[in-house]
Amino acid sequence: MTNLKHYDTILSPAITEKSTMASEQDKVVFNVALTATKPEIKAAVEALFGVKVKSVNTAVRKGKVKRFKGIKGRQSDNKRAVVTLVEGQAIDVTTGL
Repeated sequence: MTNLKHYDTILSPAITEKSTMASEQDKVVFNVALTATKPEIKAAVEALFGVKVKSVNTAVRKGKVKRFKGIKGRQSDNKRAVVTLVEGQAIDVTTGL
């Protein structure tokens, strides 16, 4: 049984052209909670997907100020985690949990 906190840590997989190219090098990209730490992300990926994680790199993208019909708005901040898996491990993010 997995801890429910793991589902709050990992929000969704990031499906982009860049993340698809990174999957060839045993890397998977996830959108994670802004408060998530690297050890929490590692524990969540290992528990939810049953794989061994080699390392976790994170990046926070600050939200931009945008205008729509003259009204100012602000995009929210988001955090991504690039998870490097041990050689031979793989996650199929298209199937879901």
